[in-house]
Amino acid sequence: MLYQVLKPMAVAVMRAGFRLEVQGREHVPTTGPVLIVSNHVSVLDPPLVGGASPRMLYFLAKEELFAVPLLGRFLHALNARPVKRDGSDGRALKMALKLLSENRAILLFPEGTRGVEGRLGEGRPGAGMLAIMSGAAVVPVHISGSGRALPPGHALPRFHRIRVRFGPPLVFKRAADERRKEQYREATNEMMRAIAQLGTQAA
Repeated sequence: MLYQVLKPMAVAVMRAGFRLEVQGREHVPTTGPVLIVSNHVSVLDPPLVGGASPRMLYFLAKEELFAVPLLGRFLHALNARPVKRDGSDGRALKMALKLLSENRAILLFPEGTRGVEGRLGEGRPGAGMLAIMSGAAVVPVHISGSGRALPPGHALPRFHRIRVRFGPPLVFKRAADERRKEQYREATNEMMRAIAQLGTQAA
């Protein structure tokens, strides 16, 4: 599989070029469904978390990328799956739930888009919905330095230290029908608090 072939090489490059430091890998469950949720400030973030994680990850990427000739096939081979940017893609939700039912691990960025280094945005309730509907363990992650290593609008990365920190897993119970939306929002907010706390610890 292309993912398994490229991962060791990618990690070697990240350690050499960005002095990649990984903390808390032991918090990632070795088996069962896992939803890894992270802040997002750079296009480097997916490969950084993928390289740092002890589990093989699946990724959700904006569907426009899959329309680019050859790039879509390449992304699919790296376990990326298309999702609409507005977050209303029912097919993507079903696909994510199927992967989790098969005991896979998925990387998700609750903010839905890239933010600014050092500033955490608001998480979208879809992250909480996926966590509650799947019953998967949710591992918060904080990435620091990637926004300085490759800021938006820059084609070439800079040499800057990057840290990826994993936190203890969270587990959310299935929501009661009468307040499902409220519980989805609460779950997402708890994820974002956990990510923010990791950022404080990693500072």
